[in-house]
Amino acid sequence: MEKALRGVGVSHGVAIGPVRHMGTAVLEPAPSQVPAAEAPREQARAQQAVDAVAADLVARGNLAGGEAQAVLEAQALMAQDPELMADVARRIAVGSSAERGVYDAFAAYRALLASAGEYLAGRVADLDDVRNRIVARLMGVPMPGVPDSDEPYVLLARDLAPADTALLDPTLVLGFVTEEGGPTSHSAILARAMGVPAVVALPGATELAEGVVVAVDGSSGEVLVDPDGAKQDELRALAAERKAALAASSGPGQTSDGHLVPLLANVGGPGDVPAALAAGAEGVGLFRTEFLFLDDSKQAPTEQAQVSAYRKVLEAFPEGRVVVRVLDAGADKPLDFLTPADEPNPALGVRGLRTLLEHPEVLGSQLRALATAAEGLPVHLEVMAPMVADRADAKAFAQACTEAGLQAKFGAMVEIPSAALRASSILREVEFLSLGTNDLAQYTFAADRQVGALARLQDPWQPALLDLVAAAAGAARAAGKSCGVCGEAAADPLLACVLTGLGVTSLSMGAASIPYVRAALAKATLAQCRRAAEAARAADSAEEARAAAQQVLSGE
Repeated sequence: MEKALRGVGVSHGVAIGPVRHMGTAVLEPAPSQVPAAEAPREQARAQQAVDAVAADLVARGNLAGGEAQAVLEAQALMAQDPELMADVARRIAVGSSAERGVYDAFAAYRALLASAGEYLAGRVADLDDVRNRIVARLMGVPMPGVPDSDEPYVLLARDLAPADTALLDPTLVLGFVTEEGGPTSHSAILARAMGVPAVVALPGATELAEGVVVAVDGSSGEVLVDPDGAKQDELRALAAERKAALAASSGPGQTSDGHLVPLLANVGGPGDVPAALAAGAEGVGLFRTEFLFLDDSKQAPTEQAQVSAYRKVLEAFPEGRVVVRVLDAGADKPLDFLTPADEPNPALGVRGLRTLLEHPEVLGSQLRALATAAEGLPVHLEVMAPMVADRADAKAFAQACTEAGLQAKFGAMVEIPSAALRASSILREVEFLSLGTNDLAQYTFAADRQVGALARLQDPWQPALLDLVAAAAGAARAAGKSCGVCGEAAADPLLACVLTGLGVTSLSMGAASIPYVRAALAKATLAQCRRAAEAARAADSAEEARAAAQQVLSGE
């Protein structure tokens, strides 16, 4: 009997296939008392397992490249955290086995994260995955991960760790569904980057029987359980229709009446460039530079290493626009040489530009490296600061850019409500704005983007969030300056039309989403986009806003 379930669609496409569940490791080793004489051996076993897991995560990241590499390298650093390893050693010294020492130490660290504010609580799933891998290695049981299968399938899990998502084989994994997670979780972002249909935050997902056929619509968030043949044919026809629309869409982003909306790519480094070019990206709207810094949390990379990495991306877009975000460290991306270890709530503490202003030598080095990397290239370089709160922040960043001799446009990210509300003031110091809708939603609604239970508040269709977008875009228009969106909201084709109607001047997203957004814009006039935006803002919920915009854009 066919049954329809509803989650949050986070990666476009339709997948139909049998369910396979994510394998899990034995999570809790039995308590044991190890003689004191064996403690050094157990400590060595624990260290070897940690090092092996960290090396495996780094290797997976190297294979996956791009954003996945940065995420997995951050997990590797988590595994080797010195304080965590010291706690493991202490527990073993008083009688725990290596397995139990690791398990208990991670449990204590997990409790600290879970109580340190919602932003860090979202890292618990990543920490659990690291713990499971270490314990599994010590116990000699299979690693948690994607099941073995010779036939294509739909993967189901409570949540997917970045280590698993990064290396999914799209020829076997048709799509995936998770019970937890949100539209801007790591797994959702990586799924979009790979082009794998995905639905998250689906209650009861893990209760579906192994082998039952499901149809996953990564656009609508609908999951049909045991659809009949006619329904499967209908869904396949829908998928084919969408693909045909994508194939027919090419060239620059624009509405049907010719209003240009440049479609740019979010990249994490040179490894993401080929996909961006293949998707027809008109440039880069968000170059996340922290991937280079995550290679070694103890010290910043040299200026020459930075120059080499930046130039590879800049060279790929001659005459194009490349928007670089300077290092965004802190909160879930701690760096030992920059971020304090004892902040009570890092998400609301010293992160982003605040960190760089406390360490001007790091900011200066990065800006000088960008200046050198751009020398002699025809690229239109723009550099922006994360977590700008007010005009004073924007002024400090612009001064740092000038002092570094950077020939580029200086901009500010709008990720804090204060920046949207006072955008006109900030624009007196910088030349453009870029809306990071992931963090802007998080701070507007006090809702961690990694917590599946709060997915409703992380929905970029929330009218309050659209109001802030409109405020920032309106201020930029009044100042004769640009205001783009580089958050995941830009990857939603319907919402992309609404953002255009709100006055956003460019849209940046994962490369896999660009064709979908291009096709959606090509079907609507600018006037329709504006009416859809008005209708969405007049709604009282994300669901109502989406439905109202859809009605306007479909001409119903």
